[in-house]
Amino acid sequence: FMHGSSDKHSLFFNSATTPPDSDPSQRRRVHSMLKHYYGLNEEGKVTEQAESLDPCDINGPHFDPEVYLNKLRMECSLGELMDHESCMVKQIRSLDSDMQTLVYENYNKFISATDTIRKMKNDFKKMEDEMDCLSANMAAITEFSAHISGTLQDQHAQITKLSGVHTLLRKLQFLFELPARLNKCLELQAYAQAVSAHRRARCVLQQYSHMPSFRGIQDDCHVIMEQLAQQLRQKFRDGGSSAKDLSECVELLLQLDEPAEELCDKFLSHAQSRFEADLQGLEAELKDSPVTDTDILEFIDRGCNEFVSSLCLVIASYQELFINQMANGKLHVFVDTLAARYFSLVERRIQEEKGVSDNSLLVRALDRFHRRLQAISKLLPGSAVPSQGTEIVVRAARERIKQYLSALQTFYHDSLTDVRQALAAPRGATSKDATPSLPELLTSLSNFILNQLKSVLASVHLFTAKDITFSNKPYFKGEFCSQGVREGLVVSFIKFICQSSRQYCESAGDRGGSTPPALLLLLSRLCLDYETSTISYILTLTDEQFLVQHHTPVTPVTALCAEAREAAQKLLNHYVKVQGLIISQMLRKSVETRDWVNTIEPRNVRAVMKRVVEDTTSIDVQVGLLYEEGVRKAHSSDSSKRTFSVYSSSRQQIRYAPSYTPSAPMDTNLLSNIHKLFSERIDIFSPVEFNKVSVLTGIIKISLKTFLECVRLRTFGRYGLQQIQVDCHYLQMYLWRFVSDENLVHFLLDEIVGSAAHRCLDPSPMEQSVIEVICERG
Repeated sequence: FMHGSSDKHSLFFNSATTPPDSDPSQRRRVHSMLKHYYGLNEEGKVTEQAESLDPCDINGPHFDPEVYLNKLRMECSLGELMDHESCMVKQIRSLDSDMQTLVYENYNKFISATDTIRKMKNDFKKMEDEMDCLSANMAAITEFSAHISGTLQDQHAQITKLSGVHTLLRKLQFLFELPARLNKCLELQAYAQAVSAHRRARCVLQQYSHMPSFRGIQDDCHVIMEQLAQQLRQKFRDGGSSAKDLSECVELLLQLDEPAEELCDKFLSHAQSRFEADLQGLEAELKDSPVTDTDILEFIDRGCNEFVSSLCLVIASYQELFINQMANGKLHVFVDTLAARYFSLVERRIQEEKGVSDNSLLVRALDRFHRRLQAISKLLPGSAVPSQGTEIVVRAARERIKQYLSALQTFYHDSLTDVRQALAAPRGATSKDATPSLPELLTSLSNFILNQLKSVLASVHLFTAKDITFSNKPYFKGEFCSQGVREGLVVSFIKFICQSSRQYCESAGDRGGSTPPALLLLLSRLCLDYETSTISYILTLTDEQFLVQHHTPVTPVTALCAEAREAAQKLLNHYVKVQGLIISQMLRKSVETRDWVNTIEPRNVRAVMKRVVEDTTSIDVQVGLLYEEGVRKAHSSDSSKRTFSVYSSSRQQIRYAPSYTPSAPMDTNLLSNIHKLFSERIDIFSPVEFNKVSVLTGIIKISLKTFLECVRLRTFGRYGLQQIQVDCHYLQMYLWRFVSDENLVHFLLDEIVGSAAHRCLDPSPMEQSVIEVICERG
């Protein structure tokens, strides 16, 4: 230990300057070494270890160095002995270092404990001196108190008697000075002080009124208090003071034994006159000023600050002054009457809020209105005023829902007007002003409607915000969300879209009405998109945003989707009908305005047939922008080159066969009709599927059926029949690719040619090769 004393002293001073507890890891290491040194386990108990009897156990109590060294020399080589010596030197140095650390740590703690004990000795010494001083002072105080008590013991009774006499004289002096004091208070209009002083002396004067001196004081005070009561009555009748002054006046009159019922009526009458002025001011502001001059929040603020605050003050003052059942009934009647008039003004002002651009102002005004009315429920339990105010808020919310629904409907009509204008724009515009395509118009219209609906939902959601007082009412937690917002706004708007879309199908005449066919197609696709995804998205958004609880029956999503699909189907059917009628009108005019008997030999395809093919191609492109292709039956390899005889196959055989029996010729019309019975029936106005092929099939069926019926009503000559042949072949060359089944086109065109031949005076058909040359050239 003495070796390297300078190192040990420096280590000691470092230990003394740096507290061992400053580093938790160092502290745990020191504790662990101490426990290991003293043979303790982690719980602080001495570990019981079996004593080893092996003399070679270096940690055992029976260790023999000579035996240990002899054993090492016998068992280990020189290299192993050197390694073992090196290892043992390291262990010895480690043990020396640990031992030094333990000594330094304990030495530091011993020094700290010595300093603490020395300081405690000094503190206890000082405390002992202070206790001795306190004991001496207490003894002196006790002795001095005993001396004073002994000195005053004889005079205590006399002092008590004199004190009682002094108190009595002061009371008598107050009574004799009371009339002058009351007169002074009357001059200074300190009515409360006068009434208080008189009440203090009234019982004494009444008790000793049989004595002349006290009787005179009582009479003088009575005269003065009568004058004071007269002034208070006059002040009360004038009613020019504030409600607080009137309350103090009534309170003083009650203390002067004025009739309570009469004061009650007068108090309410004066309050009535003041409220009349407030209500007239609000009514004048409502009548004379435009709505834009004063917003609803300012109007509600003025009503709350003037009328509701004054009403609460009157209620509080009244209840403080007149506390009985009869007076409480009068107060209820008084409050209900005034509140009814105030509520009528508020509702009139709310009804003037027609604009729906900013809903926050109305909600804040209603919240302030509802919040201020809650004070009345606390001041006047059982009053119907707060519930009536809540009903006004509920009615305002319902009316707001209707206004937003009307605004959405107007927005929808305006959006459709913009779409119609875009559809009616001329085609030859520059790229900057190019007319948007149908998909762009559909996307724009759908996004506009959805964004507007989201904006409306965000505005309506203010009614259910957490910081709004009336939002926790049962109506706004249940009926407002489910029946108001979901059913009255969202569902009603979706139904309105479907119903208004269906109305475009009800005002069409023979020419398709005034509605552009492209608008019918666009609305059909819009309703179909609503059925597939939009309706479900909107209702899910509404239910999540408003936490809708479906306690009451609500319109299911499936019902709305079915209604939207029905509207889409009706619009698409009507689109097919309108487009078919437009083409049919061209075909009808081309047939009715031509002399088919005296026409010249055909050399070209008529221009109307080219126009039919062009319009059909245009319709195909238009429908393909919004609907998928659809399913077609397999086409034959010669679909565009199918020929038409003057008669159909059955008719041709029958026409040139002399008879089925030698004696009875067969009627060709009868056989033709029999053949139709076994042919596939073509439903011209069948429902259309939501794809391009089905739409074009419906339009072509209507067009060719009209062509057929017009041909049946005309009479044809030889060249007229040949012209029909050329026209039908040209239509077959192009129309087959638009329909789902090419046999349908072939059948109808075959019927047209056959009907023309049947109505022909000289049925001489044109050679097929000539027809093909004319059609290919045309």
